[in-house]
This record gives sequence, C-alpha cells and structure tokens, in this order.
Amino acid sequence: MKRLAVVVLAAGQGTRMKSERAKVLHPVLGLPMIAYPLAVARALGPERVVVVVGAQADKVKESLQGSGVRFALQKEQKGTAHAVKAALPALRGFAGDVVALYGDSTLLRPETLKQLVRLHRRKKADMTLITADLPDPFGYGRIIRDPNGAILGIVEQKDCTPEQHALTEFNPGIYCYRSDFLKKALPRVRNNNRQKEYYLTDLVEIAVKGGKQVASLKIADAAELMGINTRLELAQAATALRARINQAHCLAGVTIEDPDSAWIEPEVGIGKDTVIERGVRLCGRTTIGPECVIEMNVRIEDSWIRPGARIKAGSVLEECEVGEGTQVGPMAHLRPGSVIGRDARIGNFVETKKARIGNGAKLSHLTYAGDAEIGKNVNIGCGFITCNYDGEKKHKTVIEDDVFVGSDTQTVAPVKIGKGAYIGSGSTITRDVPAGALALTRAPLVIKEGWTQKRKAKKAGKK
Repeated sequence: MKRLAVVVLAAGQGTRMKSERAKVLHPVLGLPMIAYPLAVARALGPERVVVVVGAQADKVKESLQGSGVRFALQKEQKGTAHAVKAALPALRGFAGDVVALYGDSTLLRPETLKQLVRLHRRKKADMTLITADLPDPFGYGRIIRDPNGAILGIVEQKDCTPEQHALTEFNPGIYCYRSDFLKKALPRVRNNNRQKEYYLTDLVEIAVKGGKQVASLKIADAAELMGINTRLELAQAATALRARINQAHCLAGVTIEDPDSAWIEPEVGIGKDTVIERGVRLCGRTTIGPECVIEMNVRIEDSWIRPGARIKAGSVLEECEVGEGTQVGPMAHLRPGSVIGRDARIGNFVETKKARIGNGAKLSHLTYAGDAEIGKNVNIGCGFITCNYDGEKKHKTVIEDDVFVGSDTQTVAPVKIGKGAYIGSGSTITRDVPAGALALTRAPLVIKEGWTQKRKAKKAGKK
C-alpha cells in the first residue's frame, strides 16, 4: 500500500517464557516467532518496515538478515509507546499511515491488517485500533466506550477497576495512525501507572481529548489476535497455525489422513492428490509433487520429492531430492546432498549421504552409500557399504551403469567400478574394476570332515 509504514515491536525479553532466548526468537512451526508478523507486514506492500529491537538485538537482527527491514533500538524497555518512539528516527521523512503491531502476532492474517488500513482511511481517522471480545480477556487492556459506543480509552488489566475488569472487549495492541498525529502525540504519553511504563494505549485518550477521530475494527475471530507470553501459549499458537495450514492444503487437493497429527511448516509446498498419513512432519522449504504418498511417521526437511514418489513409514529425509516414481524406505535415512533418480528403490535401513543415485537403481536393504555416484539400473545387494572415510579425509566411490553388487560387499574409496561389472558377494573392493569384469575377494572354502566329532572326543578325553 502507498504511504504506509509498519512498525513491529520486538524488543522484549519475554520473562514469562522462562528462557535465556529473546521471546521473538522462539520457533513456531520451524520459523522464529518474529517471522510471522513480519510476513503479514510485507503482505501489505508498505514503503517501510521497521522492527524495534532490544533484548538480544544482534541475534534478532541476524534472524532477519536479508529481509530488507529497518531496525530501531530500544535500549531500555519502558513500554510500548517508548518502543514506537524509538522507531521515529527510522520513519524520518515519511508521511502517511503507520501500522504498529507486536512481534508475537503469529496468527494475524494479512486480510485483517488490510481491513484495518482501509477502515482507517475511509473514516479519515487519526488512529484506528483492532478489538475483539472474549469471555475472559486475561492479560489484555479493556476497551472503554461511552453510552453511544464511541471509544473513550483503554485501561491495562493491571490498572483496571473491578467494573472495568469485567468488560469483555479487549485491546490486542494492533493500531493504525496518521504519522503526523503519532509524532505529535507520543511525547505527551506519561508513565503515571503501576508499571511506570509508557503505554501506546494512552494515545486513545490523548486523541479523544484532543478532538481527534478514533475508529475501531472489531473482528469475530479473537484467536487470530492471540499473543504469546508463555511456553503454553507458544504451543497453543503452533497448534492453531498448524490447523490453519493443514486446512489450506486439504482445500487445495491434498489428502491429510489425520490433520491433528500432521505437522506441516509454513513454507512447505504439496501437490494435488498427494496423501499424507498420520504422524508426518514436513519441515523447512520442502516441496512435494502431486500424486505422492508420504507414509506414517516420516520426517522430511528442506527436500524436493518429485511426482509419484512414495516415502515409506519411519523414513527421515534431509536436504535431498527424490526422483519421480521412486520409493524410499521403510526406515531409510537420506542425508544432505543425496539425489535419487526416478523409479529407483531405496529400501529399509538404507542410509545415503552426498550420494547421486541413478534412474532405476536399487539399494534395497541394510546399506550405506556415502560420497558416492551410483549409475542407472545398478542393483546393490544387502549389507553393502561404501568405506568413504580413511580417518582424515572423505573419498568417493563411483559405480557406473548396470553394475551388480552382491550382498555383504564393501568398496574402499577412492574406487571406481566400471559399467556392467559384477561384484561377488562378500567382497572387499580396494581398487578399480574394469567395465564388464567380475570381481571377488572371497577366501577359499575350507571343509574339514569329522571336525565336530574330533572336537567332542578331545573334550571328553580331558575329563
């Protein structure tokens, strides 16, 4: 929106979190709390976004590196009005409307902020605030209105009389101001309250007494305005956000068998007709194509799953790519740098790391492939290991197309197995194998007939 700035208040430590970490850095579904109100702010297309930092300011700035926001430092936390006042230098030269919201507003929707700004401008108000009703708005300031419904002021809960405490309409702390009113009114805020803090809520009374226009937007979904002050509220916010995300995927054509047990983070993309079974967790910037099946208790992080793939129960995938029509698992572990081709099979208790595995290849069970390049249509038997680490450095194993590797085999890298070669079961391959060759290092079979009886007789003689 033109002539719009947003100030996000993120300076508090959050003492009720009982943590050494600043409140806005606590993760909610994989992202720091501050990321959510910031995303809502940017959705408005403002000319400026200012984040007011204080507690662990450097770490908060680091978490927002590259976001394009401006920062303002609140050296001492003396209240919300004091925090917005700290942001005024970053608004120097700006003339328009200023939205202020908290850094723990994880459930706020962009549509709600847009409604706020539109109402503010339509009413030509000097300030506009969001309100809602709750049976017991514990911890929130109460909205005070006159008999005609006009807002007279806001009283913080700690300063409420018993009658004011019984009011159900509350203030979640989300405002829109004319910048000229804000700059003139902030110096008039006083700290004559029990906390000795400078409250933004006092701007309502200042505006009313000054004959300014105060408007309000009451929304029906009070849960959207939820703040986070404790670990319990952190969990409640994550649950609410998870339900919203899962609902959106279901409405977009994804089958989620048990939405209450599926954890899907905000940046995950899922294609149509994909099935997500119970207990799945999809993290980071994971993309799952259409017509995939993600079986129960799978965890996938920052990975790309192409169309038609099936990730079987209990598997863990990290920073990897799975090709079209490929099956992974059950109980497989694809570590960072693994790229699996199409129509491949990665079976139970198989682990890969920095491995490129070609189309149609099969690593079916009890295998480790690290720092490896495995070609198309390679068939690897049970119990195969790439010995890639010599105690000091990692080395690469190359297995070309159409190779057959028997069970219980090791390759000691660096080593290359040529196209179409066969490796006999039980072999340890320590040097390159030419294309089309048979390689085996099996020791000769020794059979000693009658050995068991002789052993028994020897034991009996000792007695």
